[in-house]
Amino acid sequence: MKAVVMAGGEGTRLRPMTSSMPKPLLPVVNRPIMEHVLRLLKKHGLTETVVTVQFLASLVKNYFGDGEELGMELSYANEEKPLGTAGSVKNAEEALKDDTFLVISGDALTDFNLTELINFHREKGGLVTVCLTRVPNPLEFGITIVDEEGKVERFLEKPTWGQVFSDTVNTGIYVMEPEVFNYVEPDVPVDWSGDVFPQLMKEGKPIYGYVAEGYWEDVGTHESYVKAQADVLEGRVDVEIDGFEISPGVWVAEGAEVHPDAKLRGPVYIGDYAKVEAGAEIREHTVVGSNVVVKSGAFLHKAVVHDNVYVGQHSNLRGCVVGKNTDIMRAARIEDGAVIGDECLIGEESIVQGNVRVYPFKTIEAGAFVNTSVIWESRGQAHLFGARGVSGILNVEITPELVVRLAGAYATTLKKGATVTTARDHSRGARALKRAVISALQASAINVRDLENVPLPVARQQTARGSAGGIMIRTTPGVPDSVDIMFFDGQGADLSQAGQRKLDRVFARQEYRRAFPGEIGDLYFPASVFDSYTGSLLRNVDTSGIAESGLKVVVDASNGSAGLVLPSLLGKLGVDSLTINPGLDESRPTETAEMRRAGLVRLGEIVASSGAAFGVRFDPVGERLSLVDEKGRIIEDDRALLVMLDLVAAERRSGRVALPVTTTRIAEQVAAYHGTQVEWTTTSPDDLTRVGRQEGTIFGGDGKGGFIVPEFSSVYDGTAAFVRLIGLVARTQLTLSQIDARIPRAHVLKRDVATPWAVKGLVMRRVVEEAGDRFVDTTDGVRVVEADGRWVMVLPDPAEAVTHLWAEGPDDTSAQALLDEWSAVVESAGR
Repeated sequence: MKAVVMAGGEGTRLRPMTSSMPKPLLPVVNRPIMEHVLRLLKKHGLTETVVTVQFLASLVKNYFGDGEELGMELSYANEEKPLGTAGSVKNAEEALKDDTFLVISGDALTDFNLTELINFHREKGGLVTVCLTRVPNPLEFGITIVDEEGKVERFLEKPTWGQVFSDTVNTGIYVMEPEVFNYVEPDVPVDWSGDVFPQLMKEGKPIYGYVAEGYWEDVGTHESYVKAQADVLEGRVDVEIDGFEISPGVWVAEGAEVHPDAKLRGPVYIGDYAKVEAGAEIREHTVVGSNVVVKSGAFLHKAVVHDNVYVGQHSNLRGCVVGKNTDIMRAARIEDGAVIGDECLIGEESIVQGNVRVYPFKTIEAGAFVNTSVIWESRGQAHLFGARGVSGILNVEITPELVVRLAGAYATTLKKGATVTTARDHSRGARALKRAVISALQASAINVRDLENVPLPVARQQTARGSAGGIMIRTTPGVPDSVDIMFFDGQGADLSQAGQRKLDRVFARQEYRRAFPGEIGDLYFPASVFDSYTGSLLRNVDTSGIAESGLKVVVDASNGSAGLVLPSLLGKLGVDSLTINPGLDESRPTETAEMRRAGLVRLGEIVASSGAAFGVRFDPVGERLSLVDEKGRIIEDDRALLVMLDLVAAERRSGRVALPVTTTRIAEQVAAYHGTQVEWTTTSPDDLTRVGRQEGTIFGGDGKGGFIVPEFSSVYDGTAAFVRLIGLVARTQLTLSQIDARIPRAHVLKRDVATPWAVKGLVMRRVVEEAGDRFVDTTDGVRVVEADGRWVMVLPDPAEAVTHLWAEGPDDTSAQALLDEWSAVVESAGR
């Protein structure tokens, strides 16, 4: 006996879930509804099955194929147009005309005993047997009345409450004889209940109704879809769950990683190769699909999460459905009844209200409050670039596919045959992505000089030696699961704003250049990169007095790539040095603020006990530098900027220093005392680089450990800053603590205020209005200067839904009061 599975419906009531997926493929506890149906058929011996398909038919065919994996024989009857419940079965008549057959819906979840239904049909000798069940609310179904013998007396499709005369409804499961095809007209829409059955009853044909015991749910609405998941988890329906019940009601599939410190309260299901981090909480009736990542602090309750979804830290999902390949970023909130379609991006700290529908391929911006459905808006970030290049979570926001397109777009902005230098840090993620970059560049007629793993300053310097540009991939500082893709211009500096916009446009249009076979770019690996770098550094930076000074220094390489340069450099400097943490550690490509602090404390202990003049600690890519004085005390980064400024200005006695406008105005006093002047720049590194290239610039820094040594390079370089510092200390004969003690204390405080993108312009206008007659500096953002010299700066973040504020006063109390005052202005404008 054969079966027919009807899988051609569009499932319009289930949109947006069914916008890009046919309803029979919607997963119930990580298996498509139709797979549950097919397994039920096989259980009752119905292995030869015809599947009727119409809407997104190829997806159904591709998923199930010929049924071999399920131990079944599947064939397909394709409808060119919707033919109704009877018309679609008529379309498969050729395969069914020889014997009794069973019709079942591919999108209803059931565990009915089909063997008993078939036996009942054969006992009664009917033309058609309709499988019935009893439901509390029959309004959405066809009501059926049967007599004592089981013969159908009356049908009524989708009644009103005034028409309800029974709670026994038609499940859409039928056992039929081939003779029934005589009553179905071919190639026109025909329904069983509305057209065929009334005609059969009119002619007195035997139609029977069998009231089945067991579970049946027509998964036709979002509510019934979520209910079906809960019913399976609660054991109310007899279906096979793919996984292991590790504790009562807690199902975990093969390859899933659930941290012991994650909280799971059953019944829940965790799909294969999903990862649940420590501190995540997953509560009753939640289904987590395959390859889903649930980050620490996330909370899920009665949520249905499809495959390949990223659930960010501290996000909150309650009673919602999330489509496949969607990214839910940090602290986002999705409320009860909301449905997120496939391949969406839900930004940080955004809120999607209950019952809102977000259709596939949409972006909800960070901090947004969404209380109406998002249907027509197109997906796409306004800008690729943030403060650190193109940044995002590895294999979530930054995938190999994205990297290939991005590198192709970058290559398209350059001439064919140009050379691009590529480099990476020592992480596995950066290594994998760089290979994708190289392939894309070569395929776009670009030659590649690959430096492999080098410090970031070395990558910049080598790029400036004859390349049209460069690409460096590194782990995002302080964020181990994220990466930055940094693009350099021909001088090794960060790509300019104009260059970023050009790359943005090419990427958005997807206008990638492809090379002909004879134009594929070359790949080569330059030799003696480190010797070239250190030789150039020592020729350009003043090292006089170092060898004679007898200085002893402690250098912490932080198990990063800076350690690759240090051995030859320290030997050539002739300084007594102790290097700690020199080896590369792939498991630690970056460090959190806590790890960095702990490293500095340890460095301070070694410096104090060894009698060293000072200690330096590089970041893992050798771009930035932190200082410890001879007493082992940490010199905070903003303070280290003033110490370095004082040393440089005291020796040069003229020239210009480049500092971002967020730097304390004490810097102006220090520079002026030694006869130098400050040129204030924006907070963008490329603006500091611009001033660093100008004639007469003697120093630059950002107060975050980034220093520019203009005589060698116009970009941040931790190694160059270290060499310059040794020379300055050797010639000055002053300790770092002495220099620090003679500089006045600064009182600059910082705060971030969440600001939706849509009101950022309004916020800045309100700040200018509130400034009134006070002096306003618009070098970057808006800096408002009070009559007594106190100042506050308000700057919208270019990549996140945040506004940054800085305030400086004569003491912390005064600065705090100013910060509170202007934070209130920003918050009121952002409401």
